[in-house]
Amino acid sequence: MSLCKTRKLPLPYSITHTHAHFEILHADYGAPFPIYDEADHLLDMRFRKDIEKIFAAIPKQRQTLMFSATIPDEVRQVCHIAMKRDFEYINTVQEGSEDTHSQIRQMHLVAPLDKHFPLLYAILKEHIADDVDYKVLVFCTTAMVTRLVADLLGELNLNVREIHSRKPQSYRTRVSDEFRKSKGLILVTSDVSARGVDYPDVTLVVQVGLPADREQYIHRLGRTGRRGKEGQGILLLAPWEEFFLATAKDLPIGKAPVPSVDPDTKKKVERALSNVEMKNKEAAYQAWLGYYNSNKKVGKDKYRLVELANEFSRCMGLDSPPAIPKLVLGKMGLKNISGLRSK
Repeated sequence: MSLCKTRKLPLPYSITHTHAHFEILHADYGAPFPIYDEADHLLDMRFRKDIEKIFAAIPKQRQTLMFSATIPDEVRQVCHIAMKRDFEYINTVQEGSEDTHSQIRQMHLVAPLDKHFPLLYAILKEHIADDVDYKVLVFCTTAMVTRLVADLLGELNLNVREIHSRKPQSYRTRVSDEFRKSKGLILVTSDVSARGVDYPDVTLVVQVGLPADREQYIHRLGRTGRRGKEGQGILLLAPWEEFFLATAKDLPIGKAPVPSVDPDTKKKVERALSNVEMKNKEAAYQAWLGYYNSNKKVGKDKYRLVELANEFSRCMGLDSPPAIPKLVLGKMGLKNISGLRSK
C-alpha cells in the first residue's frame, strides 16, 4: 500500500511495520490520500487487522482510492473499512469487451498426486518442443513448494529460475528482470508473480495444485495472453482438488489432453527427486501441510489431510514423512493426529 499527498513533501507519511506494532509518522499538511493497489488482496482476512490499524491512525477526513483487476463480492462488503458506504465504483473496462482471461486457452488436468511431477515435466517438454520461443510460468502453492519444484526441474536439465517470498528483494528483482527480457526460460514462482508484474510474451501458465480461490486463478492466468497476444493456461489438480472447478464454472476451462509419461520419464523424475536436498523436501512437506490445512474444504478433516500430506511426502521419494516441530503442529491444530511425526 502507498500513501501519498497532493503537496510536494519529501516524506509526508511514513509507515513503519515491525512484528510488534505500527508506527505512523505524520506531516500536518493537507489531507491524507491513501491508495490501495491490489485492493482485493489487501482487504482479505490475512491483512485485515493491519489495514484497520493503519486507518485507525490516520485522519478520518481523507480521500481513498482502491484499485483491483478483480473485485469479488466479499471485498465490496468490507470496503467500508477504508471508505464511506456511499463510495463510487468505477469500471474502466469498456462495455462489451472481453475479459483477458476469456481470450486465453484454459485447460485442466486431474490426476493422482503421485503423477503430478512426471506430468508437469511432460507438459513442459511438450511445450518446449512446440515453441522454440517458449516462456513459461509455473505457479506453486507455497514458497517452499516453489523451491522444491524449481530444484526438481533444474535436476531435469530444464532452463529454470525460481522466485518467491523467501528470496531477498535484490534476487527477486534480478530474476524478474531476466525473465521479462528472456525467451526459452521457465520461471517457477509463488504468488509474488501473480499480481503487479508484466512479463511480455508468456506462452504458458501452469498452476500446480489448488488455487486459493477463483480470483487467484484469474490473476495467475492473466500473466499470459497480454496485449492481445495468444496464451494458454493449464491447471493441474488431484482428484480431491477437483471441487475447485465448480467455483470457476463460468470460465471456459476445458479438459487438457493427458501427455504420455513412459516408464523412462517416470524413472528420470524419480532420480531427479533423489538429488533434491532433504532439507528442501522437509520444508516443502511442512509448507504443503500448512497450506492445505488452511483450506476450509481440504483442512476440515485433519486425519484425511495428514493422509494426503504423507502421500505428497511419498511423491518426493521419502519413505516416511519428515518430522515437524511440536510448536508448529500446535499452531496448525494438528497435535496428536496420527500419521504425523513431531520433534
